[in-house]
Amino acid sequence: MLEQEARGMLTRLARVKPFVVYEPMVPAANISPAAQVAIERYLATGRRELRARVRSYLDWLRGREGQLAPPAQAQRRFTFLRLRFNAVLSQFDLFADVITQRSEHETGVWLSGLDILAEDALTLPGGYFQPPPMICYLDRGTGAAIRRVRTRLPGGGENPVGVIRVPRERMVGSGIASSLIHEIGHQGVALLDLINSLRPILKEMQSSSGSEGVAWRLWERWISEILSDFWSVARVGIASTFGLIGVVSLPRVFVFRLNLDDPHPIPWIRVKLSCAIGQALYPHPQWARLAGLWEAFYPLGGLDEERQRLIAALQSTMSGFVTILVHHRPQTLHGKSLIEAMDVGQRQPAQLAAYWRSWRISPKQMRKAPPALVFAVIGQARLDRQITPEEESRLLAGLLTYWALSKSLHTFGIQAKGRPDSLKDPIWNSDLTI
Repeated sequence: MLEQEARGMLTRLARVKPFVVYEPMVPAANISPAAQVAIERYLATGRRELRARVRSYLDWLRGREGQLAPPAQAQRRFTFLRLRFNAVLSQFDLFADVITQRSEHETGVWLSGLDILAEDALTLPGGYFQPPPMICYLDRGTGAAIRRVRTRLPGGGENPVGVIRVPRERMVGSGIASSLIHEIGHQGVALLDLINSLRPILKEMQSSSGSEGVAWRLWERWISEILSDFWSVARVGIASTFGLIGVVSLPRVFVFRLNLDDPHPIPWIRVKLSCAIGQALYPHPQWARLAGLWEAFYPLGGLDEERQRLIAALQSTMSGFVTILVHHRPQTLHGKSLIEAMDVGQRQPAQLAAYWRSWRISPKQMRKAPPALVFAVIGQARLDRQITPEEESRLLAGLLTYWALSKSLHTFGIQAKGRPDSLKDPIWNSDLTI
């Protein structure tokens, strides 16, 4: 019986094929070659190791030692094999859930465009790390999540690519960048080891007495999510804060709730902190106006005294905390501070507005710009009421399609004068209206 079960396991394992031989999708919707190779190599290694274990078990079972072993021992060894088999299938299904969406009409191509946005948002000028492959997929809910590269997968082994779950309800608008790039921030923060370099500094600040000491302890507890919010604001400007407001605009009781087990700051404080980070990176009155609007949505009146004292302490220490954050110089940045490494010069509000005025005259220029910068410009234009939600959705859908098509044709070696995005080639001016 156990031999038959083991042989049946081998036959089922043989039917688990690489994604490239059965997933139907248009080429423009495909994940990057680097991501595809990393996933297929990882899964193939797991199947190969499991196949070897099953064959070794069959050899043992048929040999003298196995023939003399008690049935309970043979069953126990087979049970561990089956657990490993299910783990291999779980890892396959994890990536299958992501890749299968690439066959959806339009959505698959947009996801490929989001992959490009994710990789661009992760890449910093200066080459501080080698960005890993990133792939995106949609799911229900209002929040996003990431399974970072080199983190443990179910059943063991390190994740070969970054997998980002983004909320379907944000497709397609500039708010998608806020959610996506916040998750990208988790990957970037891990690659730069920012949490470990900042925590000792924040622990030193906790010697303050009373509410201020509590506030600094909370900043230190929340630092992982705060750094990801910082990354998002640094890459897409006020579009990040707009998107954050869209996520945490909840019934009042949730906006002011403090959950010590939650790594996220109190939602009310989180929006105020996003505005404070924006002001530090991109000084402009718009941040104070947006913070004031948030306070009007959720006034502090009516809160209990203890909660009011805590929020007051957090607000009083916020400026000092943001100063520490933006001027932090970890060893991984080779002497540069975070604000210097993020290269915020071309994302100042006036510069973003200038980009928009230029792009309105010549829309094709958008195709030459880095995707994260494009989302920053469109987010600023939305704040300035220079673009309607309808125009924003149409424009971003076209750009995501364009980026996916560019990647696909580049992958297949179709280039014009050495540049896959050359606007002089008629293929780039066919039926893609931006």
